[in-house]
Amino acid sequence: MARVVVDVMLKPEILDPQGQAVQRALPRLGFEGIADVRQGKRFELDVEGPVDDAALARIHEMAETFLANTVIEDFVVKVEEA
Repeated sequence: MARVVVDVMLKPEILDPQGQAVQRALPRLGFEGIADVRQGKRFELDVEGPVDDAALARIHEMAETFLANTVIEDFVVKVEEA
């Protein structure tokens, strides 16, 4: 069984209020030197069978139509090594 990871992030031009809240809280918690924070989502998919081009195309379609809102989010699909 192989694992495919889909990372979903807001597009750079979209405001990220959750990331901004985290960024503002970090200095109060003693964490200095962080210039920006963007919050995203990570989906880990355990795939039965080989992760070939057809499987990756299907996962890309899944990410584009279900996992990410492509109007405001970008995503990256990658295979994790076992």
